[in-house]
Amino acid sequence: MSSGNAYEIHALSGAYAVDALDADEKVLFEQHLAACPACQAEVAGLREATASLAQSVEADPPPTLRDRVLADIRTVRPLPPEVESERPTKVRALPVRRRLTAFAVAAALLGVAGVGTVVWHQNSTSDQGRTSAADRILRASDAKRVSLALDGGGSASVVRSVSAGRAVLITRGMPSAPTDKVYELWLQTPAGTMVPAGLMSGGSRTVVLDGDATNATAAGITVEPKGGSESPTTAPIALFDFERAT
Repeated sequence: MSSGNAYEIHALSGAYAVDALDADEKVLFEQHLAACPACQAEVAGLREATASLAQSVEADPPPTLRDRVLADIRTVRPLPPEVESERPTKVRALPVRRRLTAFAVAAALLGVAGVGTVVWHQNSTSDQGRTSAADRILRASDAKRVSLALDGGGSASVVRSVSAGRAVLITRGMPSAPTDKVYELWLQTPAGTMVPAGLMSGGSRTVVLDGDATNATAAGITVEPKGGSESPTTAPIALFDFERAT
C-alpha cells in the first residue's frame, strides 16, 4: 500500500465510526482496523461520542451527511498511527494531531445534528404544541369520552378533562365538508349558548377545541359558511352531551 493510501485509510476511522462507509470501503478498513491499535482506539472513542449524541438528537440525519463527513475529513492531511522512533519529540506530536482529527469529525457531526434539530423544531413547534395539548387532555385522570356515529359515515368522539379545562375532538373517516362550507366546533354553556370552538374540514383528525370547557355541558359540530359563524346557522350534525360521558 502506498504512503498516500496509508494516510487515506487512517482517515476513514471517523466515517467508519458513524457507519458512513460503503461496502467496499468498510471491508478494506476493517482489514486495516484489525491490525491497527491506534485506529481501534480512535473508532471506539468516536463511537462513544456519537452514541451519546444519538440520545439527544430528535431529527433524522440529512442524506448528505456521509458526503459532508468524508469531505471534511479530506480537508485535513491525516497522519499515520504513533510508532516507535528515535526522535521522541516528533513521535509525541503525532497523537495530538490524530486526536484533533478525531474531534474534528465529532464536531462536524455535532454541527450537522445541531442544525437538523433546530430546523426540525422550527418546522414542528406548532404541531408539537397541539399534539402535546391533546395528549395532556386525553391522559388526564378525569378524562371522559362521548362517541357518536356520523351521518354519511365515520365516527367522532369528544374527550373532556375538567381538571385541564379543555376538550379534544377525535374524528375517524369523517366526510369532507360540502363545497364552500366548513365544519365549526362549539362548546355549549350551562345557559345553552353555543360558543365557537374552532373549524375543521373533515377526515381523520385530533383537534383541541378552543375555549374553556370546564363548565361546558356539551360540544357540537355544525356545517357553516367558510370562515365560520358567530353562532350556529344550521342544526348540529353531532351533539356530544357531557352528561353521557364515560
